[in-house]
Amino acid sequence: MVTQLPSSTKKSIIYPETDGQPIAENTKQFELIVLIKKNLDLLFANEPNVFVAGDLFWYPVEDDNMTRRAPDVMVAFGRSKGDRGSYLQWQEDNIPPQVVFEILSPSNTAKEMIVKYKFYDRYGVEEYYIYDPQTTELSGWLRSENELAEIPQMINWVSPRLGIRFELSDGELQIYRPDGQKFLTYLELAQQREQAQIAAEQERQRAEQERQRAEQAETQLESLRTLLRDRGINPEELQ
Repeated sequence: MVTQLPSSTKKSIIYPETDGQPIAENTKQFELIVLIKKNLDLLFANEPNVFVAGDLFWYPVEDDNMTRRAPDVMVAFGRSKGDRGSYLQWQEDNIPPQVVFEILSPSNTAKEMIVKYKFYDRYGVEEYYIYDPQTTELSGWLRSENELAEIPQMINWVSPRLGIRFELSDGELQIYRPDGQKFLTYLELAQQREQAQIAAEQERQRAEQERQRAEQAETQLESLRTLLRDRGINPEELQ
C-alpha cells in the first residue's frame, strides 16, 4: 500500500483581470468616467505616489479571487503610478483605494449598489461618490467612525482627499479643481489649447508689429538728423 503525502506546494491562485463586460453601457456614462479619470490624472500628474485607475479590478484579500470590484474610477494615495492588470492590495502595501467613483447605467439595480456600498465600506474606502446621469442625482459617503456615512449635502461639497468641488449645473455634474478650474473634456482641453496658441500667435504678431514700427520710427528720425546735418544744423543742439 502506497500512502500519498499531501503536497506542501501552495496552489497558484489566478486573479482575472477582466469579466468580459464593457466599461460603460452608453456614451454619457463613458464620457463621465473618462472625464473624471483623465482630469484626476492631470490633477495629480506631478504626484508620483497617487495612482488613478478606471474600471480596474481591485482584489482586497489574498488567495480570494472572488472578492473583487472594478470601480468606474478609483484613487489610491501612497501607491506609485504605473500600469497594472489589477489592483492586488497585498502587493500594494495593503493600501486600499481611498476614493471611489461609480457612474450609474440603466442596468444598475438597487441591490447591486447596496452590495457595492457594503464592499467599499468593509474594505476601507474613505470617500465614495455615485452619480446617475439619468436622474442627475449625486450622492456621496465619507468614512466616519470606521464606516461610510452619507454626506447630507453634495452641492459645493469639497472632497477631503482630492480637494475637488462638486456642483450640479443645468442638471449636469460639474467638478472643479482646487484652483477653481472646471474639469474639461478632451475636446474642451484641445479647444482651450488651440485658443491659447492663437492668442500667443496674436501677441507675437503684435509684438513684431511694435518692433517694426519702432525700427521705422528710428530710421525716420535718423534720416531727419542726416538732413539737418547736411544743412549745417546740429540736431543735438535742437534737443
